[in-house]
Amino acid sequence: MSSPRDTVKVLVVDDSAHNRRLLSELLESSPDVKVVGTAIDGNEGLRQVMALHPDVVTLDLEMPRLGGYSFLRLLKSTAPTPVIVISSYAHKTDVFKALELGAFDFIAKPAKLTAEVLEKLRKELQEKVHAARLVRPEMKPVKRQKVMPLEPSFVVGIGASTGGPPAVQRLLESLSPEPSMSLLVCQHMPKQFTRAFAERLDRLGPFTVREAQEGDLLAPGHVFIAPGGRQLVVYRQNGQYVLGTPPPTMQDKHAPSVDRLFVSLAEVFGPKTIGVVLTGMGSDGALGSKAIQKAGGEVWAESEETAVIYGMPQEAVATGAVSRVLPLGEIGPALVELARKRR
Repeated sequence: MSSPRDTVKVLVVDDSAHNRRLLSELLESSPDVKVVGTAIDGNEGLRQVMALHPDVVTLDLEMPRLGGYSFLRLLKSTAPTPVIVISSYAHKTDVFKALELGAFDFIAKPAKLTAEVLEKLRKELQEKVHAARLVRPEMKPVKRQKVMPLEPSFVVGIGASTGGPPAVQRLLESLSPEPSMSLLVCQHMPKQFTRAFAERLDRLGPFTVREAQEGDLLAPGHVFIAPGGRQLVVYRQNGQYVLGTPPPTMQDKHAPSVDRLFVSLAEVFGPKTIGVVLTGMGSDGALGSKAIQKAGGEVWAESEETAVIYGMPQEAVATGAVSRVLPLGEIGPALVELARKRR
């Protein structure tokens, strides 16, 4: 009988409940393999890795929220763990891409589960799980790729309203030389449009841009757009920065609200916060700017010469919390310069 020390701890990541159950049963048919947890997507998988410290992860590539490729990239930079990809025969190119991203090995998912096929799958699973466990002490991030820090040097919160969509797009395009930043964008926009806005920005360059969802993990190289009709906040949980998208309260004048985002960033990141107030009507962002300054962070504002509406930037400047007022075209290069200084 194997001791707990010899037992291989496995985390199963798959969005199919049937697959999670089947893989768990096949793995635990070996007395020295224990499935310590399961996850339905990459976000939950990363949280489980940090909490459970498995020896090996089995991974489905096609999952909602955070898919297999993003999971592999983030896992390699935060908690390198051997990964066995389980994919169908129809997605061979996906498998090779996963191996390039650091997966240890793969298993072809059979189309039909006969008794004979199940037995073959069981043997292959257990064989590769044991082999993967042996290589763990030697795993290192690939030198050719820059390792993304678990603790970001700083996080950027961007607030905009009238005239904001093209301004946000131009800002993201100017940040392409430094694609490792983490950005959260609050653009006043109805809920029917924020997802399409994120999808449009996602096609522009090196950043992964998406509409934020409850439970998303803040990650280098990612831009999250606040969902229309809800708020966007950040909190820390199990060593990870997790996004929340709560509904607005009676006190909130806007949903999404720049103030709510900025206050949240100030509370979680303190002096690592950079708030950027772009064009827009009204005063949203002014209270949040004061919170960022009080926490030791910096607030920048778009100058009157480029702002379509100089309302929000002007109100932020009036608080005395703004340290830099820049034309839109200079904000991105200044953030890139700051990122390189803080490495």
